[in-house]
Formats: sequence, C-alpha cells, structure tokens
Amino acid sequence: MSKWSRLEKLLDAAQKHSTVIGKVWLTVLFIFRILVLGAAAEDVWGDEQSDFTCNTQQPGCENVCYDKAFPISHTRFWVLQIIFVSTPTLIYLGHVLHIVRREQKKKEREEQLKGDSDHGQERPLVQDNRGKVRISGALLRTYVFSIILKTLFEVGFIVGQYYLYGFQLKPLYHCDRSPCPNTVDCFISRPTEKTIFIIFMLAVAGLSLLLNVLELYHLGCKKLEQGITYPVSPDAPEFRMGATKADGGSPPL
Repeated sequence: MSKWSRLEKLLDAAQKHSTVIGKVWLTVLFIFRILVLGAAAEDVWGDEQSDFTCNTQQPGCENVCYDKAFPISHTRFWVLQIIFVSTPTLIYLGHVLHIVRREQKKKEREEQLKGDSDHGQERPLVQDNRGKVRISGALLRTYVFSIILKTLFEVGFIVGQYYLYGFQLKPLYHCDRSPCPNTVDCFISRPTEKTIFIIFMLAVAGLSLLLNVLELYHLGCKKLEQGITYPVSPDAPEFRMGATKADGGSPPL
C-alpha cells in the first residue's frame, strides 16, 4: 500500500475542496478501489501466470496462450483505471493551488503597498473561514470538466474490460495459437474467486460513474437555482449600472 500513499495524499488534499458528492466519490476510490486492490486483489492474481497450465508439452505454447487469454493483467488494468480516473481530480487540485497562491501573492502586494484605501472595497474571497475554496467561475468550469473526464474514463474502461475479458472467467480456455500443435485446453487458477473480484470492481466502477452523473446534476441544479434567485450578480457591471441609474436623482434629504 506504500506505493499508493503519494496519490492518496494528493487526493485527500483535493477532497477538502470538493462538493459533498465529490467527497463520497473520493471515499469510494480510497476504500473500495485502492484499498481492495492493494490488500486483496493483487494476492489473488499473484499466481495468474504460474498456475496457467495447458495440456501440451510444446515449448512456448503456454506463454502465447496466456498472452492471448490475458492481453493485460486484471490488476494492471485496474491500476491504469485508477490512475486515469484520478488524473482529472489532480488537475482540479492544481488549479485550486494556483488560485490560492495567486490570492496570497495579491494580499502580500496589498500589504507591501499599504493600500488601506482598497480595504474598503468589497472583493469576493477565494477561501472561506475553513480554508475551503469557493467553487465558482473558472474554478467551477475546471471542476465540471474534471467530472466529465472522469465519466468518460470510467465508461471507456468498463467497455474496454468487457471487450478484453468479459465479466466472467471460465475455468477452461481453448487455445489454437501458434506454436501450439492443435487446439489445446488451458486451465485458469481460482476462476470463481477472480470472477467475484471482477464483478466487485465492476460494481464499484458503476457506483463511481453514478456519483459522477449525480454530481453533474447537482451542480447544474445549483447553478440554475442561483440563476433564478440571483438573476444578476451584485458584482456584475449590469448590477452596478442599474444601481447608478437608480441613484441618479438627488439624494433624499
């Protein structure tokens, strides 16, 4: 599990600046994918090639049949899947850190210039009192883009797994690949146990995909609600122009 520690630290930092559904998605990624893959799945597939036997003595036949049956190991395939679906979140985290750092530099410049007059102007804060970044503007677009990318990666890997292996391992595999003299029978070790893991990882991928769709729906509804409640933002030029026109007359005595 030590090899996953760096990725876990980065994703844990991203969890702080995610929505509630995004935090649930990261929890599913931590517990049901990384933890299960590191603690159990790798042990189950540890004897994959050594216990793959074929009823032939032809040199090289078992190797080519194994290569045909498993173009890529299931565990390596799931490792690639975790890396790909985590990358958009890391991109979002990089954008968050960039915005926070830019805000810190801006505050430092204001303090150096002693712009006390600027403190009277209200400027929207990047972070709240708990240090969480407000998801809006360009950061919101990056967040939505990361969710769309994660959704596409999930769908792509689910479809890829289906075309590579299917969703079930059969104990007997027929192989007629050269240099095998004829069609030989090859036997896979612990096919039932491995099938259970395949179905489990598929179910977790489906759950992650569902959470991505729900988060997109949640963000869409939230923005729609904000648009209905606040048609024009108080910080927008249209709002200031309207306020100026409304106050164009002489002030009340």
